[in-house]
Amino acid sequence: MRVALLVIGRPRHAGLADAIRDYEGRAAHYWPLDVIEVKEEPGRNLSADVVREREAERLVARLPADAVVVACDPGGVTMDSAQFARWLQEQRESARNVAFVIGGAHGLGPAVRERANRRLSLAPWTLPHEVARMVMAEQLYRAGTIIRGEPYHK
Repeated sequence: MRVALLVIGRPRHAGLADAIRDYEGRAAHYWPLDVIEVKEEPGRNLSADVVREREAERLVARLPADAVVVACDPGGVTMDSAQFARWLQEQRESARNVAFVIGGAHGLGPAVRERANRRLSLAPWTLPHEVARMVMAEQLYRAGTIIRGEPYHK
């Protein structure tokens, strides 16, 4: 099983970038992790719909063909950390690759939602996409510790 995390752009804030790298590195100790950053669409003089569509095209083009695609979307299902860990373990036991997709500043375009096998809400509120990336990386790390019975998760 491989885990892919597809995101728009690179973190702009140094402190947040450090936290993201830290959690992605920690998560990679538990899951073979591929972080795929696609180009952010410059939003000048473009509608949010156009930006979402263009970014979605880039994301879909980079999706692993054999992966269960999970769109991170506020309208998706919610899971607590233990449920998420169990779900990931089920994917591992079934030898399924998983790709989590986080949209840019304007969210996910329809092409990603159509390709997704499921939608996952990281929170009931809207998160900046860089924060969503950090939360996803931390939860991947936490899931690994839960599965191994390590003390990080309380």
